[in-house]
Amino acid sequence: DFLCISLVNGFTQLRYNLGDRTVILQTLQKVHANGNTWHSLSAGRVGNEGYLELDGINVTQKASPGMNALDTHTDFFVGGVSSLNFVNPMATENEPTGFTGCIREIVINNRELNLTVTDPKGGANIGDCDGTDCGYTVCKNNGTCQVESSGFSCSCPREWTGTTCEQSIHCSQNMCGSHALCIPQPSSLSYTCACALGWTGKYCDNKIKFYIAKFVGNSYIKYTDPFYGKRDLQYSRLSLNFTTNQTEGLIAWMGKSEDEDNDFLAIGLSNGTLKVVINLGERISVPLMHSKHYTCSDGRWHFITVVQNQTCIKVYLDEELILFEDIDPQRKYTALNYGGICYFGGFEIGRKVNIVTTGLFQKELIGKIKDVVLFQDSKKIQLMKAEGYNIHDGNSGN
Repeated sequence: DFLCISLVNGFTQLRYNLGDRTVILQTLQKVHANGNTWHSLSAGRVGNEGYLELDGINVTQKASPGMNALDTHTDFFVGGVSSLNFVNPMATENEPTGFTGCIREIVINNRELNLTVTDPKGGANIGDCDGTDCGYTVCKNNGTCQVESSGFSCSCPREWTGTTCEQSIHCSQNMCGSHALCIPQPSSLSYTCACALGWTGKYCDNKIKFYIAKFVGNSYIKYTDPFYGKRDLQYSRLSLNFTTNQTEGLIAWMGKSEDEDNDFLAIGLSNGTLKVVINLGERISVPLMHSKHYTCSDGRWHFITVVQNQTCIKVYLDEELILFEDIDPQRKYTALNYGGICYFGGFEIGRKVNIVTTGLFQKELIGKIKDVVLFQDSKKIQLMKAEGYNIHDGNSGN
């Protein structure tokens, strides 16, 4: 299988093969090869229906019966490849050759690639294309860049300030401590301080320790599993204690949550009911709902354990087996490739639970979590040593 975008005799061409035949789309107009005209190109496929758009003019290949998944497990190459032997003979019309020109602002599946020296996995013979200090997106938040004799300057929109328009005007005079992020609140012309793990207070200048993590709705913990490389991912296990009086909330998410193809195991509440969702591959998310008890939002402590044995899932609530299901008797995917990342209570600041989980869960957790154990580990994970924001000491108060 492959997907390839190339220049052919001055036209842009998209070719892809999902395993049965090669589909070829070509733009109606040629590109300007004068070296100073930027073109906007959009290409891709939905199932086996392809589309190719150059400067707003679209060409679409209607879908016909056949395969509709692109099975590629190679690196993603831009502008050339490390060896031309990698290129499938059907991927280009003529002999494959490297691209000469400029490329910027590459977005794949809604995620922009950082075309910097350090972000790509590798490369060769790449230079700065813009040729000026302004470059691409030097000025943030729609700022306008001007080349100056001493470098560059940014002209910022009304709400932003700083040398690269990186700072909200509401945070320009902030009093947040060194263990805090300033979060602008434009509606009140003010700001709030988001405290890093281990700190609390209005300006995040009070140090705390905790064994019970208290989440207040804009909180999260991100834990990186140091033993991930040694785990047998066909037999996963997550257990913890939680308490909440809310009917909605994400409790835990094992998985990278960077894009929709990431495997995950998720635990949360939906309409006061415990909800567990597993994805072992190919975006097949299987929600398991426990409808018998509506007692999880009662402000009491509850102990939950989720066990994944290949495609068999067991869920225990307060030491009672409440769910037991084989989510894929075909055994197509049997491992939980969660990337060694576990989130508790929510995701990074600015990433809303209902968007990241594509509606599987509606809100961040308001409640408490303690005694988190991964797999069959003999020790609880130390939540204090993870990363996160706006976590309070759950021992104090109620």
